[in-house]
Amino acid sequence: MPFTNIRMNGTEPMQTLSDTMHLNDSAISELLDAGAPDAAAVTAVLATAKAAKGLSIEEAATLLRVTDPGLLNSIYETAASVKQALFGSRVVLFAPLYLSNHCNNGCLYCGFRSSNSSLERKSLSPDEVVNEARTLEGMGFKRILMVTGEDPHSWFDNTIKSVEAVYKETGIRVIHVNAPTMEVDAFKELKRAGVGVYQAFQETYHRETYATMHPTGPKRDYDYRLSAMDRAMEAGFGDVGIGPLLGLYDFRFEVLASISHSMHLFRRFGAHAHTISVPRLRPAAGSGLDTVPVPVTDEQMKLTVAVLRLAVPTAGVVVSTRESAELRTALLHTGASQLSAASRTDPGGYTPNGGPEKESKESKKTLEQFSTDDHRPLVDVMASIAKEGFVPSLCTTCYRTGRTGSDFFDTTIEGGMETRCRANAILSLKEYVVEHPKNENGTMNGLFDTAISNSIDEIADEKIKKGVKEKLIAIERGKRDLFY
Repeated sequence: MPFTNIRMNGTEPMQTLSDTMHLNDSAISELLDAGAPDAAAVTAVLATAKAAKGLSIEEAATLLRVTDPGLLNSIYETAASVKQALFGSRVVLFAPLYLSNHCNNGCLYCGFRSSNSSLERKSLSPDEVVNEARTLEGMGFKRILMVTGEDPHSWFDNTIKSVEAVYKETGIRVIHVNAPTMEVDAFKELKRAGVGVYQAFQETYHRETYATMHPTGPKRDYDYRLSAMDRAMEAGFGDVGIGPLLGLYDFRFEVLASISHSMHLFRRFGAHAHTISVPRLRPAAGSGLDTVPVPVTDEQMKLTVAVLRLAVPTAGVVVSTRESAELRTALLHTGASQLSAASRTDPGGYTPNGGPEKESKESKKTLEQFSTDDHRPLVDVMASIAKEGFVPSLCTTCYRTGRTGSDFFDTTIEGGMETRCRANAILSLKEYVVEHPKNENGTMNGLFDTAISNSIDEIADEKIKKGVKEKLIAIERGKRDLFY
């Protein structure tokens, strides 16, 4: 089965010794040096990919070496069809919520790095985090990603208290966390607080580049960071999120390494990474980089998303507001399945008069981690998704019903999530429409109503179709949080 095949002609890009992951940089590089494949080789790989069971590292490498425009389009079309087969037309939406920009790491690419004297430092109290979450809830979000820097004095306790406070004081239904790596006992405490997904990016899987980019701070330990997902899953997290920061090294290497990382988790825990994010390096005030070390083009972004979708088909492939509205739309057609929206990368950015351009009146210093490109409000992002024939989804069901980890993987790989995802997208969108009746004088909601109607028609299971229609009526009558 491709999902467990990590061998490549006798070489191992990933070795598991005593449950420890080790990437073989030279083995990955050898695959990428093989030259452009011919059409027959690409066609053979895509034939395997269409089964939506994943690809081997060798097969993924073949696709990453493609440069022919016609073959690239075939890759994109296949990725779109695999995404449709497993998850339907739904596109999940969420927003990041930054807790603190205090950090004792020296990451050269980051505006939060410890030596950045131009950064106005700020940590939100749990009450301030609740206010931010309420603002996001008012926009329509039900799912948020809390993000924090590595402040050695308070980040962990503040994160736990913030998670608990938001669940208690708001209608946010699931909280994911992007936070520093930690030991198993700390992961257990984070899980007990109700966190759905733990996310941390390796940034770059290339060991030499990693050492250059992380000169100081606890994050400079490559192996400790690489093993973080093992500790999280040992602690009970069924779902974890991984990803590289594209632009630090060859994007093709990072894609293969991310796939290898996910395969390692599957071998140990029976589940691939729940999400694989593809952030691309953006300007950051006060960072240690004047230029992007290895620029990644828009076409390469499309290939990145498509190959991840085909190699790890059960993963949510996540695209952030670092990218333009136009590219984000294009990536939905090459396999992306999750988008952030209306994002602020500064603590307190969602409060009145906040935002990515906000400055301290006293110091005129920025608070943000990096600049974003897509500044559209949630409703506009949702509208663009609907116009492309997809269904914007604010669903939070799986995490709260225990459909996580190996259970989620098994259900998805056998095709059991498509109808559930479609139904839950419809129900969450209907809830949004009812709660936001004045969107653009109702014109946006008309677009969403059409998306709901069209998606209902595509439900093959008549029993579920009837149930969805009944739940829609219940939502109109005041019921909330209905799902499958």
